[in-house]
Amino acid sequence: MANPVIARCPICAESLSVARLECASCGTRIEGSFALGRFHQLGADQLDFLETFIRARGNFKDVERELGISYPTVRSRLDAMIRALGFPSQAEPDRENERRKEILRELAEGRIAADDAANLLEREPTA
Repeated sequence: MANPVIARCPICAESLSVARLECASCGTRIEGSFALGRFHQLGADQLDFLETFIRARGNFKDVERELGISYPTVRSRLDAMIRALGFPSQAEPDRENERRKEILRELAEGRIAADDAANLLEREPTA
């Protein structure tokens, strides 16, 4: 069996790209710079978790049972995997919304000026 493709340089840990594709059947070769897919961003433990999650058809109770971990741990690992794939987790928009509300509260209470609040809100990502 072929070795699995690695996504990070073993020397500097930066992302690697694929330089050549080759057909094992006809020998056709394509050279260039090709990006690895999102799933190459996951570590071995995350890939194992993903396989278990898929086998369990996303059922948290089955994942808990198979891996011998608690519901909060399943949730935490899933959120970490979602972030590693480049997607925002559900927890992130909540933090962003809370920060926006805090800025507006400070403005309403007169603790910051309107211009300062506007500048802060412009810098905050929207959910």
